[in-house]
Amino acid sequence: MNFFTCKRFKSTLVVIVSLFFLCLSTVLYAEDGYRLWLRYESVKDVQKLTSYKELIKDLVIFGNSPTMNAVTKELTFGTTGLLGKKIPVNIKLTSDGSILAGTLDQLKKLVPSELLERVNQMGEEGFGILTLKISQKKCIIITAKSDIGVLYGTYHFLKLLQTNQDINNLSIYEEPKIKLRLLNHWDNLDRTVERGYAGFSIWNWHKLPGYIDQRYIDYARANASIGINGTVLTNVNANALVLTPEYLIKVKALADAFRPYGIRVYLTARFSAPIELGKLKTADPLDSTVQVWWKNKIDEIYSYIPDFGGFLVKANSEGQPGPQNYGRNHADGANMLAGALDAHKGIVMWRAFVYDNNVPDDRAKQAYNEFKPLDGKFRKNVLVQVKNGPIDFQPREPFHPLFGTMPQTPLMMEFQVTQEYLGFSTNLVYLGTLFQECLMSDTYSKGKNSPVVKIIEGNFESHTLSGMAGVANIGNDINWCGHPFAQANWYALGRLAWNPEQMPETIARDWVRMTFSNSELVVKPVTAMMMASHEIAVNYMTPLGLHHIMGWSHHYGPGPWVKNKQRADWTAVYYHKADTLGIGFDRTESGSNALSQYAPEVQNTYKTLESCPEAFLLWFHRVPWDYKLKSGNTLWDEMCYKYYSGVDSVRWMADTWNSLEGQIDTERFNQVKMLLSMQEKEAIVWRNSCVLYFQTFSKRSIPSSLEKPEKSLEYYMNLKYSFVPGN
Repeated sequence: MNFFTCKRFKSTLVVIVSLFFLCLSTVLYAEDGYRLWLRYESVKDVQKLTSYKELIKDLVIFGNSPTMNAVTKELTFGTTGLLGKKIPVNIKLTSDGSILAGTLDQLKKLVPSELLERVNQMGEEGFGILTLKISQKKCIIITAKSDIGVLYGTYHFLKLLQTNQDINNLSIYEEPKIKLRLLNHWDNLDRTVERGYAGFSIWNWHKLPGYIDQRYIDYARANASIGINGTVLTNVNANALVLTPEYLIKVKALADAFRPYGIRVYLTARFSAPIELGKLKTADPLDSTVQVWWKNKIDEIYSYIPDFGGFLVKANSEGQPGPQNYGRNHADGANMLAGALDAHKGIVMWRAFVYDNNVPDDRAKQAYNEFKPLDGKFRKNVLVQVKNGPIDFQPREPFHPLFGTMPQTPLMMEFQVTQEYLGFSTNLVYLGTLFQECLMSDTYSKGKNSPVVKIIEGNFESHTLSGMAGVANIGNDINWCGHPFAQANWYALGRLAWNPEQMPETIARDWVRMTFSNSELVVKPVTAMMMASHEIAVNYMTPLGLHHIMGWSHHYGPGPWVKNKQRADWTAVYYHKADTLGIGFDRTESGSNALSQYAPEVQNTYKTLESCPEAFLLWFHRVPWDYKLKSGNTLWDEMCYKYYSGVDSVRWMADTWNSLEGQIDTERFNQVKMLLSMQEKEAIVWRNSCVLYFQTFSKRSIPSSLEKPEKSLEYYMNLKYSFVPGN
């Protein structure tokens, strides 16, 4: 090979290698969704970018605790990505355009105390972001009473940049309205996830404690960025093994990884653990040997994890053991555990999700019947964790009657982020609107304007404990949640737990800006899709107050025909009660009288067909097929129109999304496009199944303006869902 040939070969090789690494770089940084809402992409708005660069020239970060080190990393990483250049970190203030981050104590020599007095009046997690002049230099201060407050302020400041907000004259003061802001993982020790639709559990127990996956750190970052400060690692259908030393050393490794981000670890306690682990003959909470066993076990846990948060307990529900096995009540069980935890400042979150198939009463009434008489009987470090509605995370439910009826007991909200009854991770359903619908419902517990949100914030009774939890939708899928838009529900849970009075549209817009684009050509239509999506799903699944008509066990797809199972209240026919005369569950005085568990003003809203909001009509009433609704349509026709509208609206979402081609990165655009196509097919199955099934009772025709189902009812009843996850 002569020199020229050799030189040309080398040049060609260089080009090939360069192209290889360019392609590799593209693969490594593909928009696969892993970065969630913390993408920190360079600001596209030239005017904003110029302004930000003028205002952010260096970072001055005080302290070197693990949390302040996290602040340094996040500010450096975030500003460098957003501004497109390396932002230096200095040890002292040198010029205009500095970001100063530190606690009040760390900044007191630089900043006059009166300028930070409002921050000083906040709690440990509150923060201030202020534009101030220090030594004639214009600076942005991020400060708080504690390191974790500074971290929360850091994420808020980076959100301002990510959403292209003006940062010229900042005067922001924020602190959480809810004390405990948790994710509840329904993760099993074998790494399956009950009702999980995004792969297996992210907790790799085999590799712990020696191997700390970067995913654990990024999980902590994501949670801290939205104010979540606790995580329950294990399923409420608990396994006692997690309380053994073999697992506790692994739990400790996770707690150590999460601690710099302000996240405390909690576990689920299996009530029968003294029998299963301690070889005792009983788990009776009033038995002294049981009490000693739990005290010793809890002391052992704190020897591994000094800031262990406490226990979440599901007891005497769906076959789980509990104090009622021994003739005791829920307060007896919760107080026994709370007594042992109190010395360590730990808490008990005792779930109110209870029902008994042997109790011949409306399932919607049973939690109230069991817990209302116990109001005021729980120890001060116990919260009763109540689902948003009285049945089980349905597409739509009225607020739970316990909210507003247990004034002496702090009640903790439990929402479901994973979409067990809302199409799993193949359906785009933004839950911010569902959450708000419950939070803003008026309980009338202290007269008008007594919404659920005030109950859980503890405002009315001045409870020191308050909490909100969300059943997590996180798995080991590369994008964490399965559906790109399912990330928005994790995000919304955190934002609303921090401040439950925020508007879901504001939250959605922020998420779209941080996740996809700041262009209004993207933000406006995508936000519109998100805000409509919950109502759309309700329409093609359970319109007009229908509920719990999903497929048997897996809860995927329609199953209004489900009957003759081991529990009546696990069947669809128990809830819709359709026959030739009408449909719906009568919960008024003439029926189960579940309505009596609400305040008189709430009862007055729902007690008659005329006064009841149509969204809850079949929840509270049994209604004749020919009853005329406000639209002038009969119940049957209106039900058909709702189901068909749901399908048409999914098509609208798909058309809206498809119009954004070229404005969204190719990978995620195609993901959502395919998933919306799946959602349309699933919505059609829902529509046709329910309309055809209920038609067998109504004996009425589908309105002539609507297309007729292509398949028979028998076809839909015989569909199998063999591959659905999370069952």
